[in-house]
Amino acid sequence: MNSVHFPLAAADDHAVVVTRVSDTQWHAVHGVHAAEDDPVVVGRGDASRRPDGRLFISIDAWHDAVFDRIADAMLADLPEPLYAVADESDQDSVSAWERAGFAVARRERGYLVPTDPQVTGLGPVRPPSGVTIVPAGEAEEGPLRALDRVIRREVEAAAGWRTMPAEVLPRPAGTTVLDPSKYAVARQAGRYVGLIRVVPLTRQPRIGLIAVRADRHRLGIARALLAHALGSLHRSGTASAWAEVNESNAAATALFEGVGARRAGGTLELVRDHGTEQ
Repeated sequence: MNSVHFPLAAADDHAVVVTRVSDTQWHAVHGVHAAEDDPVVVGRGDASRRPDGRLFISIDAWHDAVFDRIADAMLADLPEPLYAVADESDQDSVSAWERAGFAVARRERGYLVPTDPQVTGLGPVRPPSGVTIVPAGEAEEGPLRALDRVIRREVEAAAGWRTMPAEVLPRPAGTTVLDPSKYAVARQAGRYVGLIRVVPLTRQPRIGLIAVRADRHRLGIARALLAHALGSLHRSGTASAWAEVNESNAAATALFEGVGARRAGGTLELVRDHGTEQ
C-alpha cells in the first residue's frame, strides 16, 4: 500500500476509510474500494501514553477533511482526557485540533540560551554564602531523590505539576529522577536545597528543570545553578542551550531573559476533556 500526498477533491472525501491498524495507530486510506487502483494511505494517527499517564495523540494528514476523519475515529476509540501538542506558529494545525474539540491548556516558550559568561553576565556570579554547587554526576543519589520529592510536593501544593513539562511530571511508579548523572545540585548546611538538570542532546543540550526548595527562594541559588550549568557547557565548546518555560512562570521567564536568552518559538498543549458531556 502506497503512502503519498495528493490532491483530494471534496467529492473524494467519501472514498477515504479510516481503520485502526494497531492499539496505537490509525490509517486513512483512499481508494480502498476501487479494484483498479492501489489503495493509498493519505493520513495517519498515533496515540502514546506519557510517563505521567496522560494520553497524547498526533495526526499527520495533508488535507483538513482527512485530519477530521482520523480525529473522529480516534476520539471514538479513545478515552478522555486526550492531549495534543502543536507549534504556536502553525495556525492550521491549531485550528484543526480546535475543530476536533481541543482547547489550549498551556503555552510553553522556547528559548535559545547563550552559554558565554560575557554574554550572559553570569561570569561573576557565585553561590550565596554557605552554598556550594555539586557538579553533575557527583551528587549523592539518595539526597538528590529526597530533594526531588520535597520540591515536587511544594510545587504540587502551589502551581501544580500540570504546569511542568511532561518529562518532569510524576511517574506512576513514583520514580522521578531517571538519571542522577544529569543533575547538578546546590548544597547548604549539609543538605541539598536546589537542582538543575541538563540533558546532553547531540544537537543542543536541553535545560530540563531548575528548582529550589521553597524556603530557599530569593537567595540567588537558581541563578548560581544556571551560571554553573551554562559555564560548564561553554567550557565544553557548546555555544547555546535550549530551554522551555511555561509562559505563566514569571520567575523562570525573568531568569532566562535576564541572561540574554532569545525567544525561539513556542509550543501549545491542547486538551479535550468533556467529562460527562460525552
